[in-house]
Amino acid sequence: MYAAIRRYEGVTDPTEATRRVSEGFLPLMRQTPGFVAYYWIDAGDGVMISTSIFQDQAGAEESISKAADFVRDNLASLLPNPPQVTAGEVVASA
Repeated sequence: MYAAIRRYEGVTDPTEATRRVSEGFLPLMRQTPGFVAYYWIDAGDGVMISTSIFQDQAGAEESISKAADFVRDNLASLLPNPPQVTAGEVVASA
């Protein structure tokens, strides 16, 4: 399995960002080949974190591209700063 984690800082409206992610981005993730799970986390203080899990590296990389496009097209005013992106193979899980 592979994971892609994106950390967004300076989120201006976490509630609205969550609504847009739930209604618009989650369906895109579910359609991505190899999709396993997606989590959108409110870490407080204007920080939101997304975690995408895929069966393979190609799915994880596609999710990073889809996320960038979705943020640009639908969330730019709410997520004004570029995310910190970390991706890699899941080497242990429970």
